[in-house]
Amino acid sequence: MADAFLMVVDGAGTVTGWSPEAERRFGLTSAEAEGRRMADVLARGRRSEGAGKGAEGLRLLPLEGADWEVRAVGQDGSALGRALLDVLFTQGHVRVYVLDPDLTVLRVSDPTEDGAVADRRVGRPFGDAAGFEDRRRVHRYLKEVLDTGTPGVERSFRARPESTGGRWRTISLTASRLQEGHGAEPGAEGRILGLAVCATDITERTRRQGRDEALAAVREKVGSTLDVEATCRLLVDALVPGYADVGTVEVVDSVLRGEDPRTGPLDRGVPLRRGAYAGSGAPAHPVGDVRAVPPGTPYQRALTDLRARVVPLAELPWADADPARARSVRSIGAHSMLLAPLSLRGAVLGLISLYRCGDSEPFTEEDVPAAAAMASRTALGIDNARRYVHEYTIASTLQRQLLPQRPAAQPAVETGHLLLPGGGSGCWFDTIALSGARTGLVIGEVAEHGIHAATAMGQLRTAIQALAPLDLEPDELLARLYDTAARLAEERAQLPPSDPLHRERLTATCAYAVYDPFAETCTIASAGHPAPLVVGPDSRSYIAGLPVGPPLGTVDREPVAASTFPLREGSLLALYSSALQSHAEPSSGVLRQAFARPERPLRELCDEASYVLPDTPEIRGAALLLARTRAMPADRYGAWELPYDKTAPATARRLTHKRLSDWQLDGDTGEATELIVSELVTNAVRYGRPPVELRLILDRGLTCEIRDGSTTAPHMKYAGAVDEGGRGLFIISQLATLWGTRYASEGKTVWSEQALPEPDGE
Repeated sequence: MADAFLMVVDGAGTVTGWSPEAERRFGLTSAEAEGRRMADVLARGRRSEGAGKGAEGLRLLPLEGADWEVRAVGQDGSALGRALLDVLFTQGHVRVYVLDPDLTVLRVSDPTEDGAVADRRVGRPFGDAAGFEDRRRVHRYLKEVLDTGTPGVERSFRARPESTGGRWRTISLTASRLQEGHGAEPGAEGRILGLAVCATDITERTRRQGRDEALAAVREKVGSTLDVEATCRLLVDALVPGYADVGTVEVVDSVLRGEDPRTGPLDRGVPLRRGAYAGSGAPAHPVGDVRAVPPGTPYQRALTDLRARVVPLAELPWADADPARARSVRSIGAHSMLLAPLSLRGAVLGLISLYRCGDSEPFTEEDVPAAAAMASRTALGIDNARRYVHEYTIASTLQRQLLPQRPAAQPAVETGHLLLPGGGSGCWFDTIALSGARTGLVIGEVAEHGIHAATAMGQLRTAIQALAPLDLEPDELLARLYDTAARLAEERAQLPPSDPLHRERLTATCAYAVYDPFAETCTIASAGHPAPLVVGPDSRSYIAGLPVGPPLGTVDREPVAASTFPLREGSLLALYSSALQSHAEPSSGVLRQAFARPERPLRELCDEASYVLPDTPEIRGAALLLARTRAMPADRYGAWELPYDKTAPATARRLTHKRLSDWQLDGDTGEATELIVSELVTNAVRYGRPPVELRLILDRGLTCEIRDGSTTAPHMKYAGAVDEGGRGLFIISQLATLWGTRYASEGKTVWSEQALPEPDGE
């Protein structure tokens, strides 16, 4: 009979190829046969010999690699079995163990050892003979296969075979039950003879897999945050203990502050800050420690040539140069170290130090490329975080410089503010002194972060400061602020498409309130900003009823309505960022609880608010502006109704002279004030309507106010040489520091403000 090709088997005796002839002889299809053990297939053939389907004999021909070609040659089945065993035990590329039911070694084939070593394993328990670390776990695994008949495929265990010189290896075991007259299929009957175990050394594969898994973990975790120290912690968490036993990350100290790193090798004396440490044992230096790397050490060498390296630690020739690290290396039992500098575009950012200790396998040169890739990923994450810190620092500094540093004291309002940590949020507030002892209170926020938010915040704050002295009502001021925001948005749209601002919409909110101490009222308007919290002197709190208009910069331009409500002396008005709305509006909100005793100093109230507010990312950078109202002291102002006739100027001068004498303001200031009052009253009588009222206010300056019932606006003219009139407002503009007109539904008020003279001796 001519030889007939039947199948292809690998070195472990598993069928990998199947022919039509084999299908005819053994009654198995290709899908049923491939992946099964050759011994099972032959056993099926023996059971089928009575039907003429078994193979009389097999010829095994070596193929490329570890595969064998099996051909039918007409030999008997017993010879075939012996031939197969001879091949597996003499020419196989894997270790094969035959164990008895007590898991004692009966026969062993190990192509990596000589016959004497293999013979010494015969007669010993399998776990002891192969040098496994966890022998109980190996015994449970083999016993399960023996009892159930279900093959155990590729189970990994650590072992220290004699042939490795005591080094730990990773061994993959595949065990199958041997049963008389049958294969090892579950449920088969027949006497159990033992186990056939194939052992494969997969140490290099495991190492490669470990490096790949470590690199994948670094790529997944590192770079997910814009915090340098958090990036360092994520790195050591990704590598310890799976890849290394101990890990440290050190970063150039200036990088943590957001400064640009220097290119080239790291100079001696440049301090590094320990950013993270993970592992057992005490570190040489605690996290947060700042110190330079001593010269003459492998750490300094890695920072000089910027190359990753493996450093054996059996001997420490550099111990005198860095005794602290040498003591730490000895205390943790480290035997190898992997160093990888953190560098990006030629600039040094820091250093990664990984250690393996005790029974762990030492680092090899195959770990160097993986370490370099990990360092590259980490350096990119640290540099991104550094850039964020740099921009954050600039934005925070710019924002704080744009905010009022020391708001000027107001005669009728006491103010305090709180800006929560987390700058660059675009929140701002302001306190503006207005005519008539009134006070403007502003709070707003830009829906951006960083430098762009601080810039937009500064533009809007400047616009409000320019509009507020025009004595506009809050709703009128916000209407003009809408126009300003629209112009700023249009400027952004005209930027080149490559500019990041071109794609960013300008969206902001703002609330503007004016407190009048004489009327004890507050008038407020809002452009998309939450209504303020009002706490009365009796500690009762409520949210002011306020119609909220659309935010600044939006397409909607609905009219904004102002709301006026009484604000008694001693009341507390709290304006806050939208992030604090959920803590202020509910009756159980923490801000309401913090302001339950509004009579306390505003500084204490701000501190209390900072203590009770949760430290969450949503409220970082939020602003809080507090204003406690006071009535105007009676000795700081005077108000009179004047007759609407030609005697009014003289009456006004007489009343003014007396009040200035009470305030001890005479001389040039007194004469200028009397002249201003005379001119303003003359204009009111000549061009206005009754009633005519005079009010003098002494606060940061001396204010003169004349109110009449007409809404006709006064205009300053430059009178000619022969003109008899037209010089009144010109004279006032020369004598007063400021002057203006504000309107109300019942008339207008023309006012002037003079600077007070310096006290004697200054």
